[in-house]
Amino acid sequence: MPKMKSHSGAEKRFKRTGSGRLKRSHGFTSHLKRNQSQKQKRKLRKSALVSKSDQKRIDDLVQ
Repeated sequence: MPKMKSHSGAEKRFKRTGSGRLKRSHGFTSHLKRNQSQKQKRKLRKSALVSKSDQKRIDDLVQ
């Protein structure tokens, strides 16, 4: 059986950490920023980890 191809959309959105977990960026960052508080915009800048339940689903897409 041939190798599975990575999902190219998922490849661009997720990066693997050293321990094997998946890192993701926050949504709500591209436009309509004037309605958000400075605190909210600052917190959205940082990356986050994918939750355990989602990680099982996304692991197959990102190799």
